[in-house]
Amino acid sequence: MSDLGHVLVLAGGLSAERAVSLRSGDRIRDALCDAGVEAVIADADAALIPAITADPPAAVFPAIHGACGEDGSIREVLALLDVPYVGSTASASRSAYDKPTAKAVLGAAGVCTPASVTLPRETFHDLGAGAVLERVVARLGLPLFIKPARGGSALGATRVLTEAELPNAMMGCFGYGDTALVEQYVSGTEVAVSVLDLGDGPQALPAVEIQPVGGGSYDYAARYTAGQTEFYTPARLPADVAAQVAGVAVTAHRVLGLRDLSRTDLIVSGDDVFFLEVNVAPGMTETSTLPMALAAAGLDLGVTCRELLLRAVARAGLPWR
Repeated sequence: MSDLGHVLVLAGGLSAERAVSLRSGDRIRDALCDAGVEAVIADADAALIPAITADPPAAVFPAIHGACGEDGSIREVLALLDVPYVGSTASASRSAYDKPTAKAVLGAAGVCTPASVTLPRETFHDLGAGAVLERVVARLGLPLFIKPARGGSALGATRVLTEAELPNAMMGCFGYGDTALVEQYVSGTEVAVSVLDLGDGPQALPAVEIQPVGGGSYDYAARYTAGQTEFYTPARLPADVAAQVAGVAVTAHRVLGLRDLSRTDLIVSGDDVFFLEVNVAPGMTETSTLPMALAAAGLDLGVTCRELLLRAVARAGLPWR
């Protein structure tokens, strides 16, 4: 066994992405065990703090997706408990989790991102949904892509081709959050670029090209149902474009102040690379892109997770338990 000591993999939570988080957590735990680490799963519930207080782990690997896991809150609690953890700080997580904020930061850094507007539910209620949507279309045109300003796994996200589709799309979005991010839809090649920092600075892993079967959207089912999406790793991009998407992902990691690992979602359209969003707790399921990128880079998932845990312990200046 590893001399790291026992570690906790946090998975579950109460967001709409709970099921995906549990799958990610199981895979991380199994990979760590294969790498000789004593790892167990823990949920973000009332038993967590007493368990950590009674038997502090060497470190924690957060694998909770959505609110709590990615908005910084669980990381604040881990910091209060003086427990080392893998991944970005609470403050950096908050900035990355809020898509409009991340877009603004990347835009200021010179990165292309689709034109958009961010509108809370109350705006449509107070000013009239029809009038507001009319102005949105006049400004951004069609097609559009609508998604919650905070959240992941494409829940509540819809591509809108006609103005008649807008009301239902907005209702679907508000089912998963109180604020909508409405973007110009950019067609092209969708890629996910994971970034890993094992001590030599953030490095982009090979880009993963995402192609839903039948030309559909990369929605929740396409992300987590085997056979519904074709993945190409490395992405089928010219060398200069591959370097460009890697550069954008590393820029996102750096300017948002992220740590250890992240995944940036991009669209390559012609000569342009558009930033969509960044994830501080990337999925680790059988159909998730970060493990695919690790494999393409010749890296073992369990060994990589173990190295990230060791870095977390060293960063905290605590003895291994």
